[in-house]
Amino acid sequence: MVRRLRCMLVIVAMVLAAVGCSRRPERLPEGVTAPALRGKQGAAGRVAGLAKGRDEAFVPPAAAELDRLVWIDRPVKDGLAVLREELAAGQAGDERALAAPNDSPAANGRILAAIARLPEAGEADLEATLVRHLRTDPVSLNPIMRATPAEFEVVGLTEFRLFSFDRRLEPFATAETVASWQSSADGLIDRVVLRDDLVWSDGQPITARDVAFSYAVIMDDDLPVPSVRDGTDQLRAVEAYDERTVVFFHREPLATNVWNLNFPVIPRHVHDGVWRDDPLFTAGDSTGLRVCGGPYRVVEWRRGERVVLRRRDEWSTVDGAPVRDIPTFREIEFRIIEDSDAAFAALEAGTIDEMLLAPEQWRLAGGAGNGRWTPVAAPEWTVAFFAWNIDTPLFADRRVRRAMTYAFDHGWMLRELFSGLYDPATGPFHEGSWAAPRKRQAAAQQDLQRAQQLLDDAGWVDTDKDGIRDRDLDGHPLPFEFTMLVADQPLRIQTCERLRDDLARIGVRMHLQVVDQTTLVDRTQSGRFEAWHGSRGAAADPDATERNWTTGGAGNVVGYSNPLVDALYDAGRRDFDRTKRGEKYGRIQEHLWEDQPFTWLYWRNGLYGFSRDLRGIVFSPRGPYTYSPGTRSLWRPPR
Repeated sequence: MVRRLRCMLVIVAMVLAAVGCSRRPERLPEGVTAPALRGKQGAAGRVAGLAKGRDEAFVPPAAAELDRLVWIDRPVKDGLAVLREELAAGQAGDERALAAPNDSPAANGRILAAIARLPEAGEADLEATLVRHLRTDPVSLNPIMRATPAEFEVVGLTEFRLFSFDRRLEPFATAETVASWQSSADGLIDRVVLRDDLVWSDGQPITARDVAFSYAVIMDDDLPVPSVRDGTDQLRAVEAYDERTVVFFHREPLATNVWNLNFPVIPRHVHDGVWRDDPLFTAGDSTGLRVCGGPYRVVEWRRGERVVLRRRDEWSTVDGAPVRDIPTFREIEFRIIEDSDAAFAALEAGTIDEMLLAPEQWRLAGGAGNGRWTPVAAPEWTVAFFAWNIDTPLFADRRVRRAMTYAFDHGWMLRELFSGLYDPATGPFHEGSWAAPRKRQAAAQQDLQRAQQLLDDAGWVDTDKDGIRDRDLDGHPLPFEFTMLVADQPLRIQTCERLRDDLARIGVRMHLQVVDQTTLVDRTQSGRFEAWHGSRGAAADPDATERNWTTGGAGNVVGYSNPLVDALYDAGRRDFDRTKRGEKYGRIQEHLWEDQPFTWLYWRNGLYGFSRDLRGIVFSPRGPYTYSPGTRSLWRPPR
């Protein structure tokens, strides 16, 4: 495991050092200037520069100087209380809906309302266990090393955090850990005062010095570039002024600064002075079995089988006094089942309480479970795509990438493969997002004639009459032949097989390589691919996609570069008017649609199966869990 983790982190470091370049620069639009911090190295160079010692010239002001500033109070909220008020304002659900089949949008809406109900006082069974499904095994459960979706799911329940966001993706400081949050009037400083009743699972107090220490570890070059550095690297400094007051210093007043505050916090008393001897956190606390600061702690981790979390009594009670709501489940077990059919059988048998369903499983359910579980659907902003490696001679020309999009039979995919359950996608921003273009873009349609013309225009013709297009490369013919990477998931494989067959009709030969999820991540993040089929979830703020699409961005694995897009991202984070910000991100999506670094395929709506007796299930664009309160709203009545 240690060797695999080291390899993955080296790969991430390689990606951050990579330089992407693709197409001829265009003239910037009037009123938009090129980003000052980006040269050809872009975000990669910026990350490396900030990680190296951070801002050594910065001297934090004295506490008295801070007190003389003009401060603006910022929201400190209890996510569960916010959700309760929101649900109370709507129409109450009728639990009789759960006995009826989910065979129409109206029936689905009634079921959503019924399962959303929150408990009255004393109604939840506080000794209950929730069994959730995980498709893959985590690599590490130390919050500072989190990188995969599985790790975020588990660590989200065990880690200490200061900030979160609601199901409308609006950020706030969480009232469970924060007493007050203020921003300076100039937008350059955030000051947070922690509550005085916070303790780690070993009984030691959680303090502002833990927060400042965690920032220093994340930004230290001795830590091998964890994913959590992304965003944290934009801070100028983080300083603890006393045991409860931590101050965040920004480099510029930006609309996106709030998203840089929510980095993982680890216990200083456990790691100080020893973590450099184990920079991968592979010893002791790597599994999360020792010291944590969230409502749950890990009590068991059997690789490939399960992760078991148990409620921390010291989270809700300190020195015998209640200080926070008691989490509604005594234990939460994550059952690791990689095979989707096996997971569905477990849902049918009642040995897991929930899972994300594939469309064929939804069809198999016929709108009703077997009495143990209920199918339900909700919009979820996860977008699927074909990604094209622009740093290869095959896909460097955007005409070729556009040809790939026109070659594919999108209608067959949506109609036959997904039974109309998914919606077509035209870029990284869902049409329900404030960042989407105001003018709805037309979804892609298959047009083989146009695809062939684009390939002809790009110089890809069948010169040797062997049925495969080719072009001259340094005096030698290069056949248009490539390999598509795809995870071992039946529907994704079928999607790629259809693309392979469609491309064969226009003289392009595509091979399909099916790999496990870990290999897919390794290959794509290191740039060792020609094309791949994958998906990405929605970011809480559209600016977070900057890492994927700006020149040299840390997540820009396809090598895309467009100075117009770079400039619009930079302008977007400088504008505090959401409407004007949205216009800029909408223009970004329009440029991406023209350039087609991805062929965007569909938005994967959330199709779930839930145990019939679970309640408090409320969806967000990121699904039912990864927002506040998320899992904290779920509960089960006594059986």
